[in-house]
Amino acid sequence: MRAFCAWCQREGGPAFLGERAPLDDDSETHGVCRRHLQHILAALPSQSFPDVTYLFVIKAGEGELYDHLERSFLGVRGVKIIMERRQRDRREVHRQAADDRRRAERRQPRGTSHALGYTTVRFGHDPAGRGEVPIAI
Repeated sequence: MRAFCAWCQREGGPAFLGERAPLDDDSETHGVCRRHLQHILAALPSQSFPDVTYLFVIKAGEGELYDHLERSFLGVRGVKIIMERRQRDRREVHRQAADDRRRAERRQPRGTSHALGYTTVRFGHDPAGRGEVPIAI
């Protein structure tokens, strides 16, 4: 079977995803390419922050920026400000797993890092752009 991304086909772009079993069948099937899958996942609401549309993750040590954003967005529905808590990645270089069977990175790249010391993450946005107005900082 030949697999095609349905979204890419609709857009008129290259859509071929590759061959799938059974290989002796030359009919078409449809799937979703990596780019469109990320787009679909980005449109889903966050399980950790179900009522949040905009999440600001402030770099550790940027307490003044955290306080400023907390005051600026006080009472704004759908906005949450948090401090970065991670110190480093969990797996250190010398503790590499012997047989890592994962084929790809499982984390979805959702955030946009800014030079001022924060990352913004937008949850559950409308991919078609209907009715959403971005927050300007």
